[in-house]
Amino acid sequence: MIDWREHVTSDPKVCQGQFCAKGTRVLVTNILDSLAEGATREEILRSYPSLAAVHIAAAIAYAAELAREESLLPLRPA
Repeated sequence: MIDWREHVTSDPKVCQGQFCAKGTRVLVTNILDSLAEGATREEILRSYPSLAAVHIAAAIAYAAELAREESLLPLRPA
């Protein structure tokens, strides 16, 4: 799996420190939201020209790591 830390950054001077694709101002949450809404990688890359395919893979890897951490902090039952 890709090491998302190489392609995602957080800088307090950029987007208020939220995680962004490295070298861009595109929030990781925007990438993940686009994927969740059914956008293809190609559509995302067209929508955000500053992104590279590796940024999308890194966003997915980041989300996967967060999901694994869920076992440590389980969601409350509905």
